[in-house]
Amino acid sequence: MPRQNKLLTFLQYEFKSPKLLEQALTHRSADIINNERFEYLGDAILSFIIAEALFIRFPQVKEGKLSRLRASLVKGVTLAEIGRELRLSEVLILGPGELKSGGFRRESILADTVEAILGAVYLDGGIEQVKSLILRLYDERLASIDIDEAIKDPKTRLQELLQSRKQPLPLYSVNEVKTSAQDSPLFEASCQVGLLGKVVMAKGNSHRKAEQKSAERALTLLEEIL
Repeated sequence: MPRQNKLLTFLQYEFKSPKLLEQALTHRSADIINNERFEYLGDAILSFIIAEALFIRFPQVKEGKLSRLRASLVKGVTLAEIGRELRLSEVLILGPGELKSGGFRRESILADTVEAILGAVYLDGGIEQVKSLILRLYDERLASIDIDEAIKDPKTRLQELLQSRKQPLPLYSVNEVKTSAQDSPLFEASCQVGLLGKVVMAKGNSHRKAEQKSAERALTLLEEIL
């Protein structure tokens, strides 16, 4: 289709089977044959390729920090940004209801479609082709990672995020959870963030770990709405 030519230019990939691209762009609201299965495949491939890229780029960084870096790169907000860069709103195939409600702008639909396109490229051209595409799409993001910023603990990252938006700082409360005498101590922390409008809870085997886990959960929830 002519309107997909610009997308193919952005992707720098020519499909041997154009029907795969068309299906990757088709939302479930438009057809029973849609991009949901492609999305599943693309999600797994993206996670692996980004994990490998981070593993190679940061040989001294430990597993937990690499996992947090990967999560920030493959989360829905980042994928939606890529979807906008690819101008997917111009080529999405949506049902009448989604068109009327502005689905072509919805972050979740853009993010899912990016993953579906990756799945389609894999099916059409194999792992090396989709790897090359992913690394092109993420080139600037990978190059601009500030490792010192990325490895800050969750409480620090949450505080800095709220300060950057001129929001009140989070309020923490920790209580020991009763366990049997043979068990290690267990603590439950609450993290109250005004932007969320609710209290986030998490457990850990120390005050600090419980608070860090609650802050991490709060960050994850904030990333979905900001």
